[in-house]
Amino acid sequence: MTTANPPRLLTPDEVGACIRQFRQMRHWSQEQLAEISGLNVRTVQRVEQGDSASFDTRRALARAFELNDIDALNKPFSLPTDEELKAAQEQFERDHVTLAVTPLTTGRQLASLVTSCEMDLSEPAIELPREAAAEFASLVDYYREYRECHDLYSETDKLEIYDDLQRHIDTLRVLGVSLTYGQRGVALRMGSGLPMSATCLYVVAFRLGQEPSQIVTPKAARIG
Repeated sequence: MTTANPPRLLTPDEVGACIRQFRQMRHWSQEQLAEISGLNVRTVQRVEQGDSASFDTRRALARAFELNDIDALNKPFSLPTDEELKAAQEQFERDHVTLAVTPLTTGRQLASLVTSCEMDLSEPAIELPREAAAEFASLVDYYREYRECHDLYSETDKLEIYDDLQRHIDTLRVLGVSLTYGQRGVALRMGSGLPMSATCLYVVAFRLGQEPSQIVTPKAARIG
């Protein structure tokens, strides 16, 4: 059994190793971590290489990984043992699922996806500028309304829906945002009743040109 390491200030190399481990555990690229933390990619690369990181940079990284204490990397820190790292990785994988995602480029494609899934979890993977955030929210509101009453539309009417969805997608691309989607079977539990099977659509916004091929999402979620 490995003895726990006593708390101490981490060296730059150790901070870099921790950041790399935390990032890889979540299946994030350096570009994704940069977006989530608000840092530039070169800063993330330098930190992982063992270069000295400022107080604010360490805070930004701790916040990105949702550490309980955003100053955890600026204080004496107990490095996890190999056994603790392995246990944390296994726990993370039990609590999360990795989904393949595909570029979402046309309004017709989005309409078909929306009507083939009973629910969706749609959100930006990055902090969007105000204009792009409003456009993404408008798109989500639009296709959720369409899903609720799509069977009332004629085939001719649906062509207008496809065009409207396409305009939202195109506007987001002009604003530097692209969309990806993934699908996943889920079990919905309503109160104390038996779980019901459903298909969940994930529509995720990324910076144009930085779309991943996979995302990691919690296995369980509370639907409000």
